[in-house]
Amino acid sequence: MSDTPGWASPGPDPSSKERQTGAPGAAEPMPTDKPAPAAQPSEAPQNPDAKISDAKGPEAPEAKASEAKWAEGQPPPGQWSAPTGMPAPGQAPPPPPPAAGWGGQPPAGWGGPPAWGNGWGGPPPAAKPGVIPLRPLSIGEILDGAISTMRAYWRTVLGISLTVAVLTELCALLLQGVLLKDTTSTLSDPDVTPAEALRSLGSITAGALLVGVVSVVGTIVATALLTTVTSRAVLGKPISIGEAWRESRGQLLKLLGLLMLLALITGGILVAGALPGLVVGLVAGFDAPAVILLVLGILAAVVVMIWLTVRFSLASPALMLERQGVWKSLSRSAKLVQGSWWHVLGVQFLAGLIANMVSWIAVIPFTVIAFAVNGEKMTALMGTGAQPAGWSFLLITGIGSVIGATLTMPVKAGVTVLLYIDQRIRREALDLELARAAGVQGYTPGATPGPVPGS
Repeated sequence: MSDTPGWASPGPDPSSKERQTGAPGAAEPMPTDKPAPAAQPSEAPQNPDAKISDAKGPEAPEAKASEAKWAEGQPPPGQWSAPTGMPAPGQAPPPPPPAAGWGGQPPAGWGGPPAWGNGWGGPPPAAKPGVIPLRPLSIGEILDGAISTMRAYWRTVLGISLTVAVLTELCALLLQGVLLKDTTSTLSDPDVTPAEALRSLGSITAGALLVGVVSVVGTIVATALLTTVTSRAVLGKPISIGEAWRESRGQLLKLLGLLMLLALITGGILVAGALPGLVVGLVAGFDAPAVILLVLGILAAVVVMIWLTVRFSLASPALMLERQGVWKSLSRSAKLVQGSWWHVLGVQFLAGLIANMVSWIAVIPFTVIAFAVNGEKMTALMGTGAQPAGWSFLLITGIGSVIGATLTMPVKAGVTVLLYIDQRIRREALDLELARAAGVQGYTPGATPGPVPGS
């Protein structure tokens, strides 16, 4: 067995100089006398007064000590001389007895590299200048790193997410409180003309598009800034909102183009999956075969959409941190995810599930309070009643939505960035660059363990 870092072979080491010089803890050298021939078990000794060796003192205790010294399987004690003199030229010393057990400290003078860690306890922990250790990460460490970033840089992180959440929710609040208030009463009127109904639908569509645009812009800005903050948190370096903005603003248009391209790809796949069923239904009627074809086409499109979404899920941090273009970022994401598709899907799914649960926990109490405050005056937004939700209901539920978005937005962005960093550490040894950037002294690749079990 060859010696490896942190693991020395438990067998004898005849080449050790310390044993030959009688270092403490090493086996004593062989005597110069030639070993006496072993006596056959069936024969009596020819000379009972003959000595086993020239050592001083009684012979019987030495023989018993020799018998007690060697473990089962070693040569019979009669073939060994008592260790009293220096070894003859070219004669190797006997190997030392193995240490008790395998988990203790190796005996003194045992060659090979020194043990890592505390005694014989395995490799040293990886360097951790920031929120994650510089080695391949487990799922729990990725989630913990995202939460630790929010906790350690809460002023910057919560300032970014709170600003975006407030602006997005304010637009949604205005849409529901102003536009929907008039359009709901118009559409619920039985005497409404087609022109009035069309105008109301147009207003609703325009308001929804406005809210969607504001939401997309806010998501882009939040993603860009939080990506920069998380990358600094990995190095253990603080950053303000202004610094994050200056570092990320040059990539905002590219990030917008990336999100629009992904939306077009997703929509195109969905249309392509549903198109055969729609064509057959329009030509031959929507009978059972046409409906089955439509359903199967949509299911196949959904599967392809999920596959592409995971495959391109790391494009955003690649674009921001590597200063890449849109197409190059998609290519980088596909390369990093290749061979780890299920791992990336599991991490993203778990992070999304946790984020949604936190959002629901934040929204549900405010919704209950809103119902209690409005009482019987509360009706559904698009229900049959002539009165939509009141301002008090919208304000209370809006506060819950803002709190939920403020808490979950940093977690989602942080998990994506840390997953990107984890994949680059596994594939490209990014931990070396991160260690140099963080100023870690004496960092070597050998101190980094391999893939983490259970990741």
